[in-house]
Amino acid sequence: MSRRCELTGKAVRTGNNVSHAHNKSRRRFLPNLQTSSLLSDALGATVRLRVTPHALRSVDHRGGLDAYLLSTDDEKLSRDARRLKQRIRKAVAAGAAKAAAASATETAG
Repeated sequence: MSRRCELTGKAVRTGNNVSHAHNKSRRRFLPNLQTSSLLSDALGATVRLRVTPHALRSVDHRGGLDAYLLSTDDEKLSRDARRLKQRIRKAVAAGAAKAAAASATETAG
């Protein structure tokens, strides 16, 4: 499992440990990944993703997981998040078609 946020794409960065004598040795800066269960309104289910706290704040700011995924470019998302985005798109389209059919029967009747 890669150390990469599934929603924002934040990953491991590299740099130097610098001592008082200014000796440098390579080190890794790991992202703060948390396993979180997020609710998808369109699917009516919770989804477990490995995300950073920054991603959780972004999801809340945009109005939920569905809105975040639909407004985010596919390049930033992981493969699983892209699949989830496709499932949400299908569910939203099916819900819109069902609502249109229901309103058409109300106006006809």
